[in-house]
Amino acid sequence: MSNLINFKIDGRAVIAKKGETILTVARREGIYIPTMCYISKTTPCASCRMCVVEAEGVDGLVLSCNTPPTEGIEITTNSDVLHQERTNIMKLYDVNHPLECGVCDKSGECDLQNKTLEFGVAKQNFSARDQHRKIENWGLINYDPSLCILCEKCVHVCNEVIGDDAIDLQFGGYKSKVIPKNSDTLDCTFCGECIAVCPVGALVSSDFKYTANAWELSRVPATCAHCSAGCALEYEVKHTGIASTANSIYRVKNNFEFSSLCGAGRFGFDFDNKASKNEAAFSKAVEAIKGTTAIRFSSMITNEEALILQKLKEKLGIKLYNEDARKFAEFMNAYASVSGKKHHSATLEAVRKSDAVIIIGSMIATDNPVVRYAMTTAAKHNGAKIVYAHPVEDALMQNTITQFLKYEVGTEEGVVALLAKYLLRDADLSDDEKKYFEGLDDGYLSAESNIGEDELELMMKSLTRTKNRVLIIGNDIMAHKEAKNIAKLAAMIEKYSDFSILVVPRDVNTLGVSLTCDLDEDDNSADVVGYNAVGNFVISSLNDADLAVASLNQQEGTFVTIDNRVVPTNAALAFDGYELNDIAKEFGIGKANTVDFTQELPVSSGFKAVDFDSLENFLSNLGDDVRGYLLDEIEVEMNGVLSDVEELPEFNGTIIYNVNPVLQFNAYTNLTKQLEKDTTLRGSAQFAAAAKVSDGDKVEISFGGKSIVRTFKQEESLKGTIALNPTFDFDESTTAYRFQKSKIMRVNHE
Repeated sequence: MSNLINFKIDGRAVIAKKGETILTVARREGIYIPTMCYISKTTPCASCRMCVVEAEGVDGLVLSCNTPPTEGIEITTNSDVLHQERTNIMKLYDVNHPLECGVCDKSGECDLQNKTLEFGVAKQNFSARDQHRKIENWGLINYDPSLCILCEKCVHVCNEVIGDDAIDLQFGGYKSKVIPKNSDTLDCTFCGECIAVCPVGALVSSDFKYTANAWELSRVPATCAHCSAGCALEYEVKHTGIASTANSIYRVKNNFEFSSLCGAGRFGFDFDNKASKNEAAFSKAVEAIKGTTAIRFSSMITNEEALILQKLKEKLGIKLYNEDARKFAEFMNAYASVSGKKHHSATLEAVRKSDAVIIIGSMIATDNPVVRYAMTTAAKHNGAKIVYAHPVEDALMQNTITQFLKYEVGTEEGVVALLAKYLLRDADLSDDEKKYFEGLDDGYLSAESNIGEDELELMMKSLTRTKNRVLIIGNDIMAHKEAKNIAKLAAMIEKYSDFSILVVPRDVNTLGVSLTCDLDEDDNSADVVGYNAVGNFVISSLNDADLAVASLNQQEGTFVTIDNRVVPTNAALAFDGYELNDIAKEFGIGKANTVDFTQELPVSSGFKAVDFDSLENFLSNLGDDVRGYLLDEIEVEMNGVLSDVEELPEFNGTIIYNVNPVLQFNAYTNLTKQLEKDTTLRGSAQFAAAAKVSDGDKVEISFGGKSIVRTFKQEESLKGTIALNPTFDFDESTTAYRFQKSKIMRVNHE
């Protein structure tokens, strides 16, 4: 039976695929059908009725947004009847709608404003008794119910894409409005996606409100610099001073029709570095590099900067330290030795389209929110089975996961070995591979990891009819002492099953740095130059640097995203100081501009010899990501051999997990004005009893050779004896295994 349907739209022969509606086919074919409530990434809201069309042989009008075509049907999208219907709908939308467009933040880009003009509604033919409607201040978000047209976009995106399910419609006729769901105030992760999808000015950024008109702002296409998802965004900039470079970022927007942003990307844009050229400091920086044995740097840099550092290494014979990228590279090299491929195979789109996901080694909702959004989409739209394996339950994932596998801290190697054995038990393995899995001590691994046979069988049963499967490996795994063997086991799952693999790097360009630089193991020496990292001489875009350089929202360059896509970013704001390329010029390896290095990125790692100005930076009208290019796949010799799973480690006593709260990622998000900065140590009542602390106590935490002071906050949503410790506010690379045995002492006794 064919999955293709032949029919006509406005006399044009078109073909629909299974699952497509009349509206999606029309959009694909470039045929305009007006909508107010439709958004491509959710199920149809079907509340506005603007998308009605005529279907031959069907009485009445048909909603094109949720109606699939039938074979041979003829659709009319524009007629006098349809025009009158849509005009009447707009007249009803405009009943008592405030007309003070000049002070509305949406004016100039308002769907209601545009459609009112499109259908020539010049006066209000109807009226209704006006209601007093209180404007709600929900923290980062303001809601004005008098402007709301009840399109339900915000409700759908919050539930179906983000997974917060934090808002709902309160129905009451003309008094209907959006309300927080099961709460007196808005309780969500404040991604701001509801602001993005709102077609009018009902939901707006509290910070942006009444500060600028849409037509005053210039848009700068860029890439979010906060996590490895590499989300497309636009900085909206306005000139604010006398100098030609005196600009400020007023807000961040995204192509909400197809993509999403987390709150850090949307509200955490003010991390730029303000500095001017300091010749004395620049000279000291050059001398420091001449006299150093190594440069330590973070992954919060562009590929071009990474290449400059690699060239400095080759020119001067120094070492390069970046434990985050080095450990990621080691993991991927081990994976490649079994898979035969240099890059992981899955993408965020593969997760969105999946019907089964297993994720291990990450509190993903805070580590990489866009991966969470992709899993939520898969669960809501495809009924995907989501198996979440981790030592800590995540309240933010409770609306999404179908099975939680709680394993003991440190036992990830044993857990992945068990997963591989069960997932591959019917696979066509070689004799040696069969012998390896037969030799696993299932009883020991289950006992030590706390993952029982019944749980694994339940997982296998849930996966029975699934076809599009993804295994997600989180950042906890990269620093595990057996990370290489875990990588090989994961590659085995990919090689012999229907699972594709998505590996989640930590920082925005962990992946790019790992492919560009030849990294050395860090000996923790202080006698190094730091580039956005600690050292005895620090070159940084953060505060207190010996030489200031530009932040990532002040630079042109490229990153490699979680999708293995090389994407460009552009400077939203000017920087008057020096850049790494200026230092490179002092050693004879610099170029006129930093982005002149883009076409020299190593093709041996999958980069293409493409110059920066040739890179596209937009999403198509159908949602295709055409930014930059995908890395070429590089074949690798398959010489990897699985290692025996030795004794699994034990973590007893009080344990902390180095994980950031929602909206915080690193020192750059810590600089921003709007993002909440919760620096408390968060733990359960069980942890409080084990550590002998109480809610509100100030405590000293000693772990991994360091000590910090935190305030302890007891949270009802947390369980077990593991507390969550943020790292965004102190100088900690967190490249060690993220779970740490700790000693906790109260420093006050109130």
